Amino acid sequence: MSSLFPALTGAPAGRPALRFGDRSLTYGELGAASGALAARIGGAGRVAVWATPALETAVAVVAALQAGVAAVPLNPKSGEKELGHILSDSAPSVVLAAAGDELPSALGDLERIDVDADVDVRAAEPLPDPQVSDEDPALVVYTSGTTGPPKGAVIPRRAIATTLDALADAWQWTADDVLVHGLPLFHVHGLVLGILGPLRRGGSVRHLGRFSTEGVARELTDGATMLFGVPTMYHRIAQALAEEPKLAKALGRARLLVSGSAALPVHDHERITAATGQHVIERYGMTETLMNTSVRADGEARAGTVGVPLPGVELRLVEEDGTPIASYDGETVGEIQVRGPNLFTEYLNRPDATTAAFTPDGWFRTGDMAVRDPDGYVRIVGRKATDLIKSGGYKIGAGEIENALLEHPGVREAAVTGEPDADLGERIVAWVVPEDPQSPPAAEELADHVARRLAPHKRPRVVHYLSALPRNDMGKIMKRALRHD
Repeated sequence: MSSLFPALTGAPAGRPALRFGDRSLTYGELGAASGALAARIGGAGRVAVWATPALETAVAVVAALQAGVAAVPLNPKSGEKELGHILSDSAPSVVLAAAGDELPSALGDLERIDVDADVDVRAAEPLPDPQVSDEDPALVVYTSGTTGPPKGAVIPRRAIATTLDALADAWQWTADDVLVHGLPLFHVHGLVLGILGPLRRGGSVRHLGRFSTEGVARELTDGATMLFGVPTMYHRIAQALAEEPKLAKALGRARLLVSGSAALPVHDHERITAATGQHVIERYGMTETLMNTSVRADGEARAGTVGVPLPGVELRLVEEDGTPIASYDGETVGEIQVRGPNLFTEYLNRPDATTAAFTPDGWFRTGDMAVRDPDGYVRIVGRKATDLIKSGGYKIGAGEIENALLEHPGVREAAVTGEPDADLGERIVAWVVPEDPQSPPAAEELADHVARRLAPHKRPRVVHYLSALPRNDMGKIMKRALRHD
């Protein structure tokens, strides 16, 4: 197949490619560094990558893709048990890491190759030309493991190429774009979209190392055009805007602000737009599918939605019995199923799980619940396992109740779950972090607030007050950890 990164040989050698803090590589330097490493690991089968937010991680993954071997990104924050499972399951032949990185004992028996990001361009050898196909694995990315040990989703080369090209169409993404992000590099959002995306376009990426509003303001002021983030980051931006006029001005210069990995609350959308004149657009994807939908750069930036299916992606909503939902009425809740070249090929060593993940006619069961507006825009209301609440004969998505709660001035954070109820089947439970812990809004006040904005049957019947919501590294609320003793 054609190269995933034609700019490595086609772009001017001096064009900026990657910058992490005060370290950077041009396309010529990246090609030399990744090419030298690719020559060492060709034929290695699978390689693990110690995925710190550093130049070496980007070089290692690009090298693996050039060599035609699958990369297994490892989360440096994973515990010994999880790392042990991933290593025994994926069986990499080597681990690629930055020199000086201290690796945990779980990787002790694995051959280590230190990644050299400072190769002399003049000594660069021709890039390897492995015989690879579109279906060959590019990455094995492990899921979060909320229902058991993490599963390794095998992502083929064609999924990366088609997703990034579809996003280029939706976002009008070109070689002139300079991306800013501060996301981890062991998952799809940070690695595939945030690093491989700019490199496929021939543009550049500036990684903050660690997210900060100061870093965002600095880079957007200094010519960057796009920002990728998760809701936690945009929430911090929204909170900081009133006291950081440079941040508001910098965001106003951006061509595109993109949020993903979880829903961005509507009130954060509104605060950012009011202060900057910019709209944050959202997209929807997951490890197994890469990207499925997005608000388009030339479309309506409708807060609370994830836009329309990307080019090449088929999307449908289905009832619990699998019957497709034909009406786009903005109200009927169904499970999202997708089909297209953006999908993974299998769960590594798990044929049972792979079979269960697909319908007989080849649609992937996402487990996400959504409604579709009359013009096709998709609005996600939660996960089937944790966010679909069946109360009083209604199917209710937790996400819309959370957004309504967040519109109350006394609510800083909110999560909604269901719990058994003898009369209703399930009752709606709200978990609220108040703006003022000493004077939280009353449960009755919050219930009335939701009923006025949505419908009486969607009001929370129980309210618990917390100091913070449990979140993972991506800022997603871990609802399984919400328990009332």
